[in-house]
Order: sequence, then structure tokens, then C-alpha cells
Amino acid sequence: MTAKQRAKEVVRRLEEYYPQASCALLWQGEPWRLLVMGRLSAQCTDKRVNIVCEELFKQFPTPEDLAYAPLNEIESIVRPCGLYRTKAAQIKEECRMLVEDFGGVLPDDMDTLLSFPGVGRKIANLLLGDVFGKPAVVADTHCIRIAGRLGFVKEGEKRPEVVEKTLASCVEPQKQSDLCHRLVQFGRDVCSARAPKCAVCPLADLCKAGKKGNKTDKGIN
Repeated sequence: MTAKQRAKEVVRRLEEYYPQASCALLWQGEPWRLLVMGRLSAQCTDKRVNIVCEELFKQFPTPEDLAYAPLNEIESIVRPCGLYRTKAAQIKEECRMLVEDFGGVLPDDMDTLLSFPGVGRKIANLLLGDVFGKPAVVADTHCIRIAGRLGFVKEGEKRPEVVEKTLASCVEPQKQSDLCHRLVQFGRDVCSARAPKCAVCPLADLCKAGKKGNKTDKGIN
């Protein structure tokens, strides 16, 4: 089975397993919110970001409000997300740039998105896929881990750019964004880092890692 054939089968099975593919960050269809939430999500769970942003967006309901808000007030709200000083400063500057440099309209190209503070390829791809419907591979920790276990990259490969490039070359463009959302859910529900549920995994026969030594639900490392 070629990489493209394997990818097509993975996509098909996960579409059946998770008929609805959606971003775990509740950005409510407002692109600037996803920009902010994406930055806050670094080294923080999506669940916590959603909780924190309920208060953040209540206090600052527009990008203009956040752009010109007192930094200490932003810091106080986003503190539970960790690295709060850096994150607060960066989301404030992101919103200032969005308002002053782009007229409040989020740009739709990778290079420009990367010019926003705190935005790397992972966040940029999230924005390109969810906001603009463009082909985009969000190489987060779940995606990286599962790509290795399924044999798309060498198991143990940790470089996001390698995983992104590899999956982009074998997954159909229109399927990439939704696949990444499904991989996040799959990584939480089934293919966890320490205790994957191999016995009930819909991808078990495709998993090279799981075949090594007939490993079970006790975990594969």
C-alpha cells in the first residue's frame, strides 16, 4: 500500500468513526477569535482555552477592544493558560496589527499570517483550513504522534514541519483540515500517548507501531 493509498484509507475510516469534524476551539465563526485562541492554546488544553476565552471575549468583544485594552487586564484573564505575560502581549499585538494594518480582515496567506506575533505554521494552518477552507495540515502533538504510529513518518519524528510536509503530500487537499481535527479527537479517545486502546482501534491493521510485538492497550512508547 502506497502512502497515498494508506492516507485515503485512514481518512475514510476516520470519517466513519467521526462523521462530524470540528475544531475543538470554540471560535464562533469569528476569525480574530481563532487567531487569539490559537495563540493561547500553546502548552494549554483546548478545554481551558475555551473556558478562559469566555471571560476574555466577554470583557473584550471586538479585536479593537482587545488591541487597546490595558495589558495587565489581559494578563489577569489569560493567566490560567500559562506563559500569560508573553501570550497577553502577543494577542494584544495581534489584534492591533489586525485592526491597524489589515482593516480588521484576517489575511489568507501563510507568509502574512506568520508575521503576526506568536503565530507559527501550526496556528497559520489552523486559520487557513478553518477560516478559509484551504488545504492545511495542522501538525499538533496528536497529529505528529499518530503520523509516526501509522508509518507516514519515522516513529519518534518530532519535527512538525516534516509531518506537515509528508501528510500534505499524500492526503487529498480538500481532506487535510478535517483529517487533522479528527486526529485530535482520535488521539484523545483512542490513540493516546501512554495508553492507546489498540484493541478497539479502527486503524489497528494499518498501525505499524501497534504491530510491533503485538502491543496491547497497556501502551506503546
